[in-house]
Amino acid sequence: AQEVEYHRGAMVGSKVFRERARRAAALIEAAGLEAILLTKPQNMAYLVGDGRLCAFTIVSKRGATYYGVPKTDLQDVKKSSASKHILGFEDEVGMLHSLMHIWKELGLEKGKVGVENTFLKVSMFEMFKHPHAKPEKLEFADATSIMTDLRIVKSSEEIESMKQAAKVADDAMKAAIESTKPGVAETEIAAEAEYAMRKNGAEEFFRTYVASGPRSSIAHGVVSKREVEDGDMVMIDLHPTVNGYHSDICRMVCAGNPSQKQGRAFKTYLKAQRAAVRAAGPGTTMTKLENIMHDLFAKEGCEEYFIGPPIHGLGLEFEEPPLPAGHAFFHGEEPKDELKPGMVVSIGNCGLYLGEFGVRIEDTVAITEKGHEELTKYPRTLQQRT
Repeated sequence: AQEVEYHRGAMVGSKVFRERARRAAALIEAAGLEAILLTKPQNMAYLVGDGRLCAFTIVSKRGATYYGVPKTDLQDVKKSSASKHILGFEDEVGMLHSLMHIWKELGLEKGKVGVENTFLKVSMFEMFKHPHAKPEKLEFADATSIMTDLRIVKSSEEIESMKQAAKVADDAMKAAIESTKPGVAETEIAAEAEYAMRKNGAEEFFRTYVASGPRSSIAHGVVSKREVEDGDMVMIDLHPTVNGYHSDICRMVCAGNPSQKQGRAFKTYLKAQRAAVRAAGPGTTMTKLENIMHDLFAKEGCEEYFIGPPIHGLGLEFEEPPLPAGHAFFHGEEPKDELKPGMVVSIGNCGLYLGEFGVRIEDTVAITEKGHEELTKYPRTLQQRT
């Protein structure tokens, strides 16, 4: 293997990342693995403080961390990484040789290395199996559950970042709602929200949803050029990222005076969402919260318009464990139903979709020792704009 020059991250002494590496090492060894090889930015960021595309992280069962990035990124990475072993490569071939160098340095001629089956593209996986990238007898196994177990319960520092993201979400929702009126395009509303997110501290945001009129009855109302019309219901769903962590908020606006049907649907959904939020806490389950909403919709005669699941976890990703069974299967994860202190969930993920319009209210909620704390706080009334 070629010679590799290692660099040391500025955050290498961080107690937080030493503890995360220690916990990862224990799970790696318990799973019968020698190490894990990560390429998912969020997983790399969790363990070495930095996660970017075209990079990789290796964590051994002894807790040693290695972070490989393009040479152009080395100086930037050294400022943000907690790894003792940062290396640069020039191209894909260089990446393969770097991997082989690390396996040999760790003495791994055989055994199993964990990879992220739910994230790796087939082409990338085949590249990692190339003879220049690993010893012949070194095998790969799925390590998705290891990263889930590491990340599912958030620390107080992580929740603080999510509180900051929630504050950004509240401010951005205010800007979006104030820009909503007949004749304004969904793209313009989204632009106001996205500008406010950046202006107020978000370094990134997951896809913005703004859907008006009949489009508010779409489960994933991506932004279009449609102009808001008088009497439209407008659904606005925002997901800013602060320090790598997400928040999630959805609110409704009516362009004018809501009809009786619109008002009733909104009140029904709000009642169900509020009941689920009130019931959130340690020891309960996502299934119980979902059933609370289902039961209320059934009582009000509108369950046929509801599409689930209405709850998902969030953190470094917009959607991550804990996830209910069906959603977990879709993400390639094991279901994690019980809520525990330190978990953060979004309640109100799916709405009532009545065809001519839809309604939804969503909030970011942290599970605490004694119950829960709502992180997003923007008023949940049906806003009216003319």
